[in-house]
Amino acid sequence: MYDIGMTVFNGLAWAMATFLVAAGLTLIFGILHILNFAHGGFFMIGAYVSYSIMMAFGGSLPLWLYLVGAMASGIVVGLLGWAVDKLVFRRLRDVEDAYSLIATYALLLVCGGAVQLTWGLNYMGVMPPAALNTVVFVGDMFMPTFTIFIILSGIVAYIGLEFFISKTRTGRLIRVVAADPWMAQLLGLNVKKIYLITVIFSFAMAGAAGGLLMPNQSLSPELGGIFLLQAFGVVILGGMGSIRGAFYAALLLGLIESFGTYFFPQYPGIFFLLALAVILLLKPEGIMGKGQTA
Repeated sequence: MYDIGMTVFNGLAWAMATFLVAAGLTLIFGILHILNFAHGGFFMIGAYVSYSIMMAFGGSLPLWLYLVGAMASGIVVGLLGWAVDKLVFRRLRDVEDAYSLIATYALLLVCGGAVQLTWGLNYMGVMPPAALNTVVFVGDMFMPTFTIFIILSGIVAYIGLEFFISKTRTGRLIRVVAADPWMAQLLGLNVKKIYLITVIFSFAMAGAAGGLLMPNQSLSPELGGIFLLQAFGVVILGGMGSIRGAFYAALLLGLIESFGTYFFPQYPGIFFLLALAVILLLKPEGIMGKGQTA
């Protein structure tokens, strides 16, 4: 029972960490229909911004300042998202997907170069805040408090996104534009403004996710690519543009990866890719079908 419990716990941790990154990625695809390869790069920038804030205060922060740092990372990356929309995304809305992939991949390279110039090539890292750097015992199982916090953060992010998209005026406008931007424009909606809001919100989520996941990570210019691969797998399996689908896909792939690694520890990191390939062969449209932003 101990082994099964810890395997499930590790699977949930993988799932929620990946969903935190994938949430903004699936939102931006749901409305702009752009596969944003640069998402991992801006997640990485958020992690480095939060790292800089922590180091400015001596490398050890109280919990509230760690959360403020994650929010600050979200704001900084959200502002970068505003610039990216003005300079890049507006030119990609009516072009073929191949051009979008090339442009956003180029942005990912720019993010990596900016990180190297600003923070260098050395691996960096900090410990979680003292309040989250403990262990909780449940029976024979010991669960790191920081990992529990990440799992809860992923669940809260999912519930918050569902509420935002379904219950708020801005969220409903985003759904209308995602469903039919041409009709939304005929109805008098400012489609360009809604696009901009979506981009800023998506980038802010990437930055905040970077800030939240930064402790216990080995920060390097490759960090964005590592999380991007997992996030893309979740977004594709969930149904492109479906927030609910991305959440379910993260849970499924996280548990498969965790149990696969438990039974075959010599092959870590491969089981979610195998599961992704098999499931998409059986259901190419993903768990939720052709995705909607919901």
